[in-house]
Amino acid sequence: MAQEHQEYIQQKVNPILENLVTQLLLERPENLAPFMIKWLSEHAKTPAAAAFTEGVNELSAMKAELEKLQEEVRSLEGEAGGAGDRPPGKEESKNAEESEEEDDDDDEAEFLTPLQLQNMNKDRVQRSSVSAEAYGEWNVKKEFTPPNHPKTDDEKSRLKACLQKSFLFQTLDNADFDIILGAMVEKVCEKDTRIIEQGDDGQCLYVVCSGAVNCCKKIDGEEKVVKVCKEGDAFGELALLYNTPRAASVLASEKVVLWQLDRETFNHIVRDAASKRRERYEEFLKNVPILSTMEAYERMQMCDALQNETVPAGTEIVKQGEAGTKFYILEEGEATCMKVYAPGSPPQEVLKYKVGDYFGELALLNNETRAATVIAATECRVLTLTGSVFKTLLGSLEDILKRKSAEYK
Repeated sequence: MAQEHQEYIQQKVNPILENLVTQLLLERPENLAPFMIKWLSEHAKTPAAAAFTEGVNELSAMKAELEKLQEEVRSLEGEAGGAGDRPPGKEESKNAEESEEEDDDDDEAEFLTPLQLQNMNKDRVQRSSVSAEAYGEWNVKKEFTPPNHPKTDDEKSRLKACLQKSFLFQTLDNADFDIILGAMVEKVCEKDTRIIEQGDDGQCLYVVCSGAVNCCKKIDGEEKVVKVCKEGDAFGELALLYNTPRAASVLASEKVVLWQLDRETFNHIVRDAASKRRERYEEFLKNVPILSTMEAYERMQMCDALQNETVPAGTEIVKQGEAGTKFYILEEGEATCMKVYAPGSPPQEVLKYKVGDYFGELALLNNETRAATVIAATECRVLTLTGSVFKTLLGSLEDILKRKSAEYK
């Protein structure tokens, strides 16, 4: 490939594609083409996107000019009493079909990248894809021997407590968890240290042990904070989960202590378990009516924050009068809501909960004690959010939740 072509792709095309791929991973739309076209049109203000749009407009102008010339030719043929007055023969039919196919190709060309335009004469347009780590002769999968960095009992205890707060490690069994503990390396960064650079290859992920970091993305040429990660939060995992460049830069907003995990250990131990867990929860949450208005990215964040608990039949999940610290979604089983309306009176059944129903939000919304008791009618599996995470993630749904609370009365 010519040097000028490589420079064009690196400077003009790649910035758009990287942002587009990141948005595709976050949104995961069912219909890719309409989503990408809409995204490109909405982001045409960036310098790179403007260059792309300029190229599309130029193609459109050329196509319009070609159609005008073709119309003039057809008009001249009609005046001369040419082939247009007789039924088309086999050769003319074939030419017409080929012309129609070329028009269809021109329509597609309006939405292709320069690289894809170069391949228009091939039988199929080559499309790149984002996938997990691929193996073959070019990338031979090696026998995995996990690294083991010695740690004191105190360091192991602190690291374990930190990792248990992150969704990535919650589904690991004890043996895999011990491998992760041994493989992680402590990294201390001073304030303003740039830990990750947007667009770089991902070679490791980080878990915040103490302090905080800002995740920043370039938006309209300016770097803006899109997320803050604090103790127990993991970052840098998307590049490893999906084998993509870093989607954002990460800077230390204060002195921060991190635990770093290498790519190979992550791929062998963590990635599959985390991906399956996120996909399972995301599919489940799509069917919870109250969460249907959430954006895909918000729902993904919620998947990452959820924790699960198994509750035996007959167990009180929440108890009337106690302080509320969690929000619950019923993933499996059935539960009953019971309320005592006056001291000494027997509890009365208020509601029955089935899969997809939620409870425990009133105490968190109103900063009050539990208004009723919820008992597991069968063995239940519940998904929970802590109070602070609940308010952060479901803030936009607060009005809906308060209106729904009228049903309890």
